[in-house]
Amino acid sequence: MIIREFKRQDIKRVLEIENASFKDPYPPKILLDIYNLGAGFLVAQQDNIVVGYIIFWIRFEEEGHIISIAVDDEYRRNNVGSQLVKTALKIFKRYNITHIKLEVRVSNGSAIQFYYEMGFNKKEILKKYYEDFEDAVLMEMDLN
Repeated sequence: MIIREFKRQDIKRVLEIENASFKDPYPPKILLDIYNLGAGFLVAQQDNIVVGYIIFWIRFEEEGHIISIAVDDEYRRNNVGSQLVKTALKIFKRYNITHIKLEVRVSNGSAIQFYYEMGFNKKEILKKYYEDFEDAVLMEMDLN
């Protein structure tokens, strides 16, 4: 498996993973807009197939934000997600980012557990965060 930068031709596969992974997936235009604005956008590729991705950006001078991460269901529990997060964290460190945030649905226990294992901690509950009014768990990590 390799982790590499997203290419525009990856969008179809990223959308397949996005649509299979989330209740309210980002539409293609938003994903491409985020990419065009300069967000970090990495994909995990195995045997010439994109099997996962992560999107992240520098929100403030010392704060990074993980916008989205997803792995094809067939490739979960194969270290794909952790490799994507570790690569994003290395990039954040390169830019002297010391604090990382992300949001995850309160109902997504497996993702919350994954983020705990990656070193994130629960900060607070964001009420009615998602379009369907589900709450989010705000999770944070200090890179110091």
